[in-house]
Amino acid sequence: MAKEECISQWHKARDTSTVRNRKVFPSPEQTHQSLIAPASNSNKQGDDAPSSNGSSADLSARRRVDPSNKLLLMVVTGLSFATRLYNITEPPHVCWDETHFGKMGSYYINRTFFFDVHPPLGKMLIALAGYTTGYDGTFPFVKPGDKYEHHNYWGMRGFCAVLGSFLPVFAYLIVQELSRSATAAAITATLLLFDTGCITISQYILLDPILMFFIMAAVLSMVKFNQQSYRPFTASWWLWLVLCGAGLAGALGVKFVGLFVILLVGLNTVGDLWRILGDLSLSLMDIAKHFLARVVGLILLPLFLYVTIFAVHFVLLNKSGPGDGFFSSTFQSRLIGNNLYNASMPEYLAYGSSITVKNLRIAGGYLHSHWHLYPEGVGAKQQQVTAYLHKDHNNVWLVRKPDNETQSGTPDLVRHGDVIRLEHKETTRNLHSHLHQAPLTKKHFQVTGYGINGTGDTNDLWQVEVCGGRKGDLVKVLRSKVRFLHKATGCVLYSSGKTLPKWGWEQVEVTCSPYMKETPSSQWNIEDHVNPRLPNISISLLKPNFLEILLESHIVMIRGNSGLKPKDNEMNSKPWHWPINYQGLRFSGVNETEYRVYLLGNPVVWWINLASLGLYLLMVAASSLVIHRGIALQQKRLEDSGVLRGGGGLLLLGWLLHYLPFYVMGRVLYYHHYFPAMLFSSMLTGVTLDILLRNADLLLCQPYSDWLQRGGQMVLLFTVLYSFYLFHPLSYGMTGPLAHDPSSAMAGLKWMDSWEF
Repeated sequence: MAKEECISQWHKARDTSTVRNRKVFPSPEQTHQSLIAPASNSNKQGDDAPSSNGSSADLSARRRVDPSNKLLLMVVTGLSFATRLYNITEPPHVCWDETHFGKMGSYYINRTFFFDVHPPLGKMLIALAGYTTGYDGTFPFVKPGDKYEHHNYWGMRGFCAVLGSFLPVFAYLIVQELSRSATAAAITATLLLFDTGCITISQYILLDPILMFFIMAAVLSMVKFNQQSYRPFTASWWLWLVLCGAGLAGALGVKFVGLFVILLVGLNTVGDLWRILGDLSLSLMDIAKHFLARVVGLILLPLFLYVTIFAVHFVLLNKSGPGDGFFSSTFQSRLIGNNLYNASMPEYLAYGSSITVKNLRIAGGYLHSHWHLYPEGVGAKQQQVTAYLHKDHNNVWLVRKPDNETQSGTPDLVRHGDVIRLEHKETTRNLHSHLHQAPLTKKHFQVTGYGINGTGDTNDLWQVEVCGGRKGDLVKVLRSKVRFLHKATGCVLYSSGKTLPKWGWEQVEVTCSPYMKETPSSQWNIEDHVNPRLPNISISLLKPNFLEILLESHIVMIRGNSGLKPKDNEMNSKPWHWPINYQGLRFSGVNETEYRVYLLGNPVVWWINLASLGLYLLMVAASSLVIHRGIALQQKRLEDSGVLRGGGGLLLLGWLLHYLPFYVMGRVLYYHHYFPAMLFSSMLTGVTLDILLRNADLLLCQPYSDWLQRGGQMVLLFTVLYSFYLFHPLSYGMTGPLAHDPSSAMAGLKWMDSWEF
């Protein structure tokens, strides 16, 4: 009887659906619109779709919020803060990259200039958190494992943990807006609440929780703004537009990968404007106002905030520090304590001058020599010439004429095209090159110090070339980019950036390159310049303006990012490792006597996310095929299809934009780079699994379909909770035996050989 009743119900539902919903399926225009405001139009079809001005019915419907949703949001918020702030002071020593970002926070507190490959907002916020909670900026952050002792570090960790605590909350709100389903939002929040990787990366002094906070804030604001499309130019419409722009500026101000969320919002905005352009109820003036509002909120405002971040950065860091050598000499002249600060020197290079010569590549160093010779078997056994990253008396050279002619009175100025000798002041040997191989860069020629007291040979002659100059142009101190062309071999003086072995005191290799292309490695500038027979000018006259130092800082950061290559024996993660949770990162400890923390995502969560990506594509393909064939669907199925392709499509696009670019990056990559993409993947999982379970009635009739839906939700919840129970020591720390020992807390949980706990 039960079987016959089930079949009867199915036939009745099919007949009713056929009568009511024949040929009811979304048009291509509505499919596009669902990406912009997926929930708002899911119950409208054809000519019934609302205009940009909407209706009061829509407004009242949107304002109705189920009280149980508020309670669920409060539970998510409480659990998120509890899981992230728990045990925040452990371990009481430096973990992983805290050695970098904690140290940079100290630099801000002490106003000491430093260099980093990332924009400054994240480090400034860490410094602010430390300063306001009593940290005085005196802890050195030398290496992982150093004890904090009496230093107040909890404020900086707590700040990052608080921002990380907002991630599940933001994800819940985003999915609820996109799907209009509290269940989908709860699934998403559960995945993120109990992911060991998200917990671990939020509990330490790192940029990642700050970056992800701004990314998720921007996406939430974008989604909220989309849902305000029915009442444009109201206070709430402007609020979400401005908050989205601020989120974009914040994401980019922490790391350059914030560009990915900017691209996501940009593509969404293009689609939004395209929809508005097709709304015939709007005048051209209305369309122009929509366009200008988005230009102001999503371009001009983020740009202003981003530039302001750097303005504050430059004002705060006004003292000379370890970052000086990465920047140009004119940049350094603005730093208190630098030898160029408020200094004076001759404006143009002249013969007889004592100078230092600085390479323009990142960490290119100063042209340097010392009494030590190249060892046997490394080119000619002559005096070493290197590039040294610090200021030193062995960086000083004398500018001589080729014939060693001395001058009385006002010395001649050096011009573009002149041939000179550079004599090392300390050792009196000439800068020299010949056809011997360079020590490390084998296709280049060796550069040495040769001769004594001005004597030498024709291999000591170099032609001065001012980049972009013409014959006869003067060489400006600090400002001119100069190349030194070797007359005998035709090569150009070059800093390779490679570190010499112990015999070279681990300084930077200097070569003579036969490749004549202008690069920062072959460009130099005159920094210190002493000539008592020439009038001095104040270096303050040469200080760059704000836009110049802003541009230079970005060039230096971009070059620094591209120069991040894996070191010897360093584990370089690959992008295909990340979605499968192939390998984590050691945050603290190695052996059984140490307090160990290991960054690894909850494998159940990550593998559910991976499976859901494939499931999502199958569901979208099936839904699209059914609609394309004109098969009648119930209203509920149409709404689910709209959410899948609209909200789900937006989340899939976010995942792709935050993941695929890493495949073409040449820099060193790490596992933690995947976490922004993982947020989008988890949100997409929530939407996908919710729709899958809600459509259980395609397989079973009532009440069995409801049982299957509830049972699936409970199995998912308890599976995630139990896996968190098993793997939580990875986040909150563990001591004692390693995983291979049966007595270990992690015994039997090393499911992949590549996991290192």
